Amino acid sequence: MSRRERGWPPVPEALPVAVVDNHTHFPVGADDDPGVREGSDPLTMAEQLERAAAVGVDRMVQVGCDLDTLAPSVALAEEHPEIVAALAIHPNEAPLHAGVLEVAPDGLDPALAPRHETSLADAVARVAELARHERVRAIGETGLDYFRGGERAREVQRAAFREHVAIAKELGLALQIHDRDAHEDVVALLLADGAPERTVFHCFSGDVGLARACAEHGWYVSVAGPVTFKANDDLRAAVREVPRELLLVETDAPYLTPAPHRGRPNAPYLLPLTVRRLAEETGVPLADLCHSLTANTEAVYGTW
Repeated sequence: MSRRERGWPPVPEALPVAVVDNHTHFPVGADDDPGVREGSDPLTMAEQLERAAAVGVDRMVQVGCDLDTLAPSVALAEEHPEIVAALAIHPNEAPLHAGVLEVAPDGLDPALAPRHETSLADAVARVAELARHERVRAIGETGLDYFRGGERAREVQRAAFREHVAIAKELGLALQIHDRDAHEDVVALLLADGAPERTVFHCFSGDVGLARACAEHGWYVSVAGPVTFKANDDLRAAVREVPRELLLVETDAPYLTPAPHRGRPNAPYLLPLTVRRLAEETGVPLADLCHSLTANTEAVYGTW
C-alpha cells in the first residue's frame, strides 16, 4: 500500500439530505493532537467539520469512554454547536479501574494507564457528574465485551454496565451499548434491570435474532462501516430485519472505515458510504432513508 493509500480517503459524493453521525470519537485529552493524523498529513477539527458538512453530515455525537476523555468530550461539545456528547467508562476500561489484569481471550495483555489508579466507583461517579451537562445526551458506550474480557473481567463489566444503565434512567438520557460477543448477556441484563426508554446498540454486530429482539423491545440499531464489508452477509441480513423507525447510522471513527477504504483512517465525512449501502440493503430510496435516519436520531438524542 502506498503512502497516499494510507492517508485520508477521498471525499465521497454528498448525500441528498443531511444525516447525523450517531457515534464518533474525535481525539480529545492531554495526549491527543487537536486533529487526527495519519502519517504526516494533519486533519484538524475545522477540517473534519468542513468535510462532514460538505457531504451532508451536519451533526455528530462525540463519545468519551475513558476517564481521560470524559471532560474533554463535554468541552468539545461546548465549543462546536454541531456536536453533543455521550459519556461512559468503556467495558474494556472498567476491569482495569478495578485492578483486574487478566490476559484476554484475544491474547492481549491489559495495558494500564495513570487514569486506572482511580477506582471504578469514582470513575463511574465522574460519568454521572458530567452527564448532567446540557450538551451530554447519552450514557455510552457501555456494555459487555467478551472478546477482550476473561471471567473476572466479565463480572466487573456486568456490574459497571448495570451502574451505567441506572445513570441513564436516573438522568433521562439515552443509552449507547457496546456489545461484542455478548449478545445474550446484554439482552438478559437489559430485561432484568429494565432498559432506558431510548436504548441504542452502537455499531450493531448481531445476527437476525438480535435484530428481531431489538425490534420487539423498541431498541435502536446503529449501523457502522462493517455493513459494507464483503464478508458480512449475516450482518446485512440482520439489518434488513430492523424496522425503519429504529435504524441509526454511525462511523465509530477513527475505526471501522467503510469499504472500499478499509485500513485507512475513518471520519464523519465518510458516513455517506455506509448510508448508501443501507439504502441498497433496505430498499428505501436514499433521500427517504436520510430523512428517517435524522428523525430517528433526534428522537433518541433531541435536537441541537
